Amino acid sequence: MFICILSVGVFIIKFAGIGVNLIYLLSLHLIKRIDKIMSCILHIETSTEACSVAVSEDGWNEFKVSDMQGPQHAVQLGVFVDEALSFVDSHGMVLDAVAVSCGPGSYTGLRIGVSMAKGICYGRNLPLIALSTLEVMCVPVLLQQDLPENALLCPMIDAPCMEVYAAIYDRALNVKREIAADIVDENSYLEFLENHPVYFFGNGSVKCREKITHPNARFIDNICPLAKWMFPLAEKAKAKGDFKDVAYFEPFYLKEFVASQPKKLI
Repeated sequence: MFICILSVGVFIIKFAGIGVNLIYLLSLHLIKRIDKIMSCILHIETSTEACSVAVSEDGWNEFKVSDMQGPQHAVQLGVFVDEALSFVDSHGMVLDAVAVSCGPGSYTGLRIGVSMAKGICYGRNLPLIALSTLEVMCVPVLLQQDLPENALLCPMIDAPCMEVYAAIYDRALNVKREIAADIVDENSYLEFLENHPVYFFGNGSVKCREKITHPNARFIDNICPLAKWMFPLAEKAKAKGDFKDVAYFEPFYLKEFVASQPKKLI
């Protein structure tokens, strides 16, 4: 019991002053299950152009690394995971789970990330946690922005033409509209914009600025899914026992991959 109290104290001190939005992130069953709060989790995020890995322990990132230079996941991810596992082993840490961002996003990136996560789970006999990429994107907004009580969040991942992969959440990450592939025009999201300030962010929001001009529309720059933002959601999933079947789990592509026809040489 003393260890639990001490750990919770460290957890609270580390997050003191971040703001009321964090309360929504950390109302995660964690207070109800103190013995489940403190975990060591490996996080993998490869759903967009960024490739990142992190290790959290006691509700804090102890290791994090990322590459923002583009889709080099097949090369970078193995290196990053080796560095993370070496850090874990050299510091006497014991992994409790592996968390992976499961989409929507890049077909190839998701396949690489989920395959790596499964391999580690098999090799170390660990449970697998899968997190929505769009929910992961909400974490830095909740941590860093001073949002009004009735704010809605609309993370967007870029897709071809004027299409984006998007969903709508409130500040407690309750789903107000499910994930969908949206073709954005002047009338998009009006049912939410009429009654709420809606915060749009992610690499898909850039091309929507000229289309979404409602006074309640807010745009936040430089938000992308990264492994270092996964730990609050991963802790929630672990506390609930929300683990995936390592053998049969597949990423959430939203749309099936369609290979293009090769051009004829003659």
